[in-house]
Amino acid sequence: MEFTTQHFIALLPLLITSATIVLVMLAIAWKRNHAMTFGLSVLGLNLALLSLLPALDVTPIEVTPLLLVDKFACYYMALVLAATLACVTLIHAYLGGESGKGYPGNREELYLLMLLSAAGGLVLVSAQHLAGLFIGLELLSVPTYGMIAYAFFNKRSLEAGIKYMVLSAAGSAFLLFGMALLYAESGNLSFAGIGAKLAADGLPSMLAQIGVGMMLIGLAFKLSLVPFHLWTPDVYEGAPAPVAAFLATASKVAVFAVLLRLYQVSPAAAGGWLNDLLTLIAIASILFGNLLALLQNNLKRLLGYSSIAHFGYLLVALIASKGLAVEAVGVYLATYVLTSLGAFGVITLMSTPYSGRDADALYEYRGLFWRRPYLTAVLTVMMLSLAGIPLTAGFIGKFYVVAAGVQSQQWWLLGALVLGSAIGVFYYLRVMVTLFMVEPNLRRHDAPLHWGQQAGGLMLLFVALLAFVLGVYPQPLLELVQHAGLTGL
Repeated sequence: MEFTTQHFIALLPLLITSATIVLVMLAIAWKRNHAMTFGLSVLGLNLALLSLLPALDVTPIEVTPLLLVDKFACYYMALVLAATLACVTLIHAYLGGESGKGYPGNREELYLLMLLSAAGGLVLVSAQHLAGLFIGLELLSVPTYGMIAYAFFNKRSLEAGIKYMVLSAAGSAFLLFGMALLYAESGNLSFAGIGAKLAADGLPSMLAQIGVGMMLIGLAFKLSLVPFHLWTPDVYEGAPAPVAAFLATASKVAVFAVLLRLYQVSPAAAGGWLNDLLTLIAIASILFGNLLALLQNNLKRLLGYSSIAHFGYLLVALIASKGLAVEAVGVYLATYVLTSLGAFGVITLMSTPYSGRDADALYEYRGLFWRRPYLTAVLTVMMLSLAGIPLTAGFIGKFYVVAAGVQSQQWWLLGALVLGSAIGVFYYLRVMVTLFMVEPNLRRHDAPLHWGQQAGGLMLLFVALLAFVLGVYPQPLLELVQHAGLTGL
C-alpha cells in the first residue's frame, strides 16, 4: 500500500510520542538532568495531544492492515495521553528536586519507560488486527515491569515487579494461544475478517469459541478481572504511587478499548457460553472486588480492589453491546481515569519527595483535614466520585452503565452492580471519615506545605475541579463520546 500525507497525519500522535521517546533517550545519554527530561516528556505529550486535532480531520483511515485510526481510536488516544501526562507530572513531584533530597538513584529512565508504555497504549487502541493487538499490548506491558520495580531500595517494589512480570507473561501466553486457535479456524487475523468468517459459519465452532475464550483470559489478566486479579493489590501496593496511577488508568483504558472494539466488530465470536462466562466474570469482579476492599487498611490496596469492581461495572456495558453500550464505556472510562488520577495523586503528594515507603497506610491520613485542608478536599471529592455520588463525575459514568444495562435487560448484572455500589459506599466513606478524625500523639505524615504551587499539585487541583464540574455539567463529555463511536468500520 502507498503511504500518503493523510496516513502520516492520522499517525501523528504515535509518531510524536515515538519521537519524544528517542529525544528523551538521547538527552539522557548526553546529560542527566531531571528537570530537562521532565520538560521534554511533558512537551512531547502535549504536542501528541494537540496532533489529535489534525488527525481527526482525516479519520476514519486504515494505516496498514494493522491499524485503523477512527474517532473511536482518537478518543481513547486522548484518554491515554492525558493520563500519561498527569502521571509524568506526578513522577516529577514524587522523585523530588535536584538537591540531594528525594529519590537516591537515577530518575530519568522512569520517564522513558512511561513514554514507551504510552506508545504501546496508542497502538493498542487503534489495533484492528490480532498482530497489532499483540504488538501494542507487549509494548504497553514490558516497560511497566521496570516501572513497578523502579523503587528498588524497597523490597515490596521489587516483589511487585517480579509478580507482575510472571503473571503478565502467563496472560500473554493465553492470549497468543487463543489467537493461534482463531487463526486456525478463520484463516484471518483482522478483527473484521474473523467476525465475517465466524458469522458466515453460523454457529461458531468449538475451536473458535475456545480461541476467543483464551484471548478473553489473556485480556482479563491485564484488566485484573476475577479470577485473574490476584496480582492487583500487591502490585499496586509495591509500585511507586505515580506508576500505580498509570497502571490503573492509561494501561487499563487501552486494554479495555481494544476489547470493546474486538467485541463490537466480531459479535459472532461473543455468543453462546462466552456471554455467560463474561456475565459470571462481571458479577464475580463486582462482588469480590468490593468485599475484599472492605477489609483493607492500605489505601493503595483498597484502590486496587475497587478498580477490580469498576471494571466489573464496565463489563455490564460491554455485555449489553447494543444501544448505549459504546457511549457508556466512553463516559465511564473518562470519569474513572479522572478519579483514579486524583486518588493516586494525593498518595503521591503525601509520599513526596521520595522517602522510601509510600504513605499509603490509612492511619497516615488520620486528621489530614486539620493539617492540609485542600488536599483533603481533593481526596474527598475523589472518594465521592468513585462511590458514584451525584454531583460528581463518577455518578454520570455509573448512570450511563446502568442505562446500558437496563436497555439490554441485564437484570442479574444490574442487581450485582447495585449491591456492589452499596458495599463500595461503605469503604469510601470510611476513608473520608479517617481524614477528619483527630487523635492525640499520632505520628503525622504530611504532604509538603506548598504542594499546591508545584506542577503535581496544580494538576491535582485541576483534576478535582474537573471531576466536580463534569458531575454538575457533563454535556461537553457526553457530546465528545457521542462523536467517538465505532463509525469507521
